[in-house]
Amino acid sequence: MKFKSIFRNLILVTASCLLCACGSSKQTLTRKADPTPKHEFRGTWIQTVGQTRYQKMNSAAMKHYIAEMVRKLDEAGINAVIFQIRPEADAFYKSDLEPWSRFLTGRQGQAPDDPDFDPLAFIIDECHKRGMELHAWLNPYRVKTNINNKLAPNHIYWQYPERFIQYGTQLFFDPGLPENREFICRVVKDIVSRYDVDAIHMDDYFYPYPIAGKPFPDDESFNKYAALQGFSQNQREDWRRNNVNLLIQQIKYTIAATKPWVRFGISPFGIYRNKKNTPDGSGSETNGLENYGDLYADILLWVKKGWIDYNLPQLYWEIGHKNADYLTLLNWWNANSFDRPLYIGQDLKRSIDKNELDKKIRLSREMSFVKGNCYWYGYLIIENSDGVADILKNRIHPAKSLIPPYTHMHKGRPDKVKNLSEVFTEDMHFLTWDHKKQP
Repeated sequence: MKFKSIFRNLILVTASCLLCACGSSKQTLTRKADPTPKHEFRGTWIQTVGQTRYQKMNSAAMKHYIAEMVRKLDEAGINAVIFQIRPEADAFYKSDLEPWSRFLTGRQGQAPDDPDFDPLAFIIDECHKRGMELHAWLNPYRVKTNINNKLAPNHIYWQYPERFIQYGTQLFFDPGLPENREFICRVVKDIVSRYDVDAIHMDDYFYPYPIAGKPFPDDESFNKYAALQGFSQNQREDWRRNNVNLLIQQIKYTIAATKPWVRFGISPFGIYRNKKNTPDGSGSETNGLENYGDLYADILLWVKKGWIDYNLPQLYWEIGHKNADYLTLLNWWNANSFDRPLYIGQDLKRSIDKNELDKKIRLSREMSFVKGNCYWYGYLIIENSDGVADILKNRIHPAKSLIPPYTHMHKGRPDKVKNLSEVFTEDMHFLTWDHKKQP
């Protein structure tokens, strides 16, 4: 089977080097920051929710835009693009399970003008030919960001309206229903089986962010399933966490059974638990909303159980923030890596406005178990807003880096390749080889 892998000249020189596996940490450990690390995750999020730019483009214009977008990110040193393909139980790709996204064409269910155009397939190719990864970003439960938005006739809501919950002005899959978990896993399997994605990615949106004075209305599913699953009437929060735990576990098993080399990553809200809310004092010295208690996302359990392949907490606050100090949280997550790759989510605009980006990246590189950073959000880099692309290229990423190895996923080495050759084009330098397909 013929494979093609594309690298820049520097990557060709360093591609054979290996990084030792990282260990978990029971205490905060630091190291000297390397300004040009050989292996470093350098990601960025490309959100499609709320975007109108794609609706204004025909397929040809969108292809050009995506190609230029990936080129500019590559020039800024980005090596992983996290592209949102399912913002509202819809699709930025061809799907028989969910309708085309309204953020793509302006109306949910409306296909691109070119019937052969598939945005996900196209951006995967653009990333891979530049040696970059593409992580497919899905929102698991969200269906409508505004209840007044119209759903396409083929949306699953119209078949099973009883499986959905309105909360505030939004609509969600009920996380407590097993059939909803099964459907979400079907979507994941469909993507992983048909597309050459490097990872499936989810961010901090599990149970919705709480609305003051308004409880999440899941009485029906709680009364139906809680007791059967071993939860009492006063354990609703534990039951909710278990619902998300079950989803994460099922997604991991779905991916592993389909393509075991595809990763599953989560980017949680930056605070796991506040110390004041943990009986054993294990939480962070912070005072803010929590993954554990507010979004019902037990991210550390998922890491410990091996249900996710990387953890990417969003540390968007300033250094010295009174409720959520960046350095306090950076140290806390570094001390709780538990043998899984740990990356840090950075807010570009907030960091540049406070003149803290360089320092935040340096601090992250000093952490023993932090293996890279991811930038919110990619359009700022593409548009070079506040000169951020120049800052990344010239100061933060002066040399290319390889994605850190996922040693927990690869216990052995593949067979040697045959017929290795170099190919040069006007703007590319890549390798080709023959490799026997694994059984």
